[in-house]
Amino acid sequence: MKEKRKTGRAPLDIYLNKYVSGVPYMARTSDIGPEGVSLAHLIEPQHQGRKVGLQFQLPGSSEVIYAEGEVVREWAASRAEGSGVRFTLLSERHRRMIGAFVEQNSD
Repeated sequence: MKEKRKTGRAPLDIYLNKYVSGVPYMARTSDIGPEGVSLAHLIEPQHQGRKVGLQFQLPGSSEVIYAEGEVVREWAASRAEGSGVRFTLLSERHRRMIGAFVEQNSD
């Protein structure tokens, strides 16, 4: 499969709030980059909408990052469901914070 990402990613194992139709649900990240994040679904309803809100903190930071995104990929494995979310609204400050985190923590 051809890699479509234009920027690097770093592993990130945290819980975050994922807002679906304005209601928060807990999700768990697996990796992050300045353009988006991979999520494992924990408990959330089936929904057709592609737009989500995300609220999280990077390890070592007390600043809460709020982003809006679009689900661009979904998968269902034998034990987990997940999605790839591309950021559509993220402040430049937070994009730089994520970029610095990726540079410090990429494989």
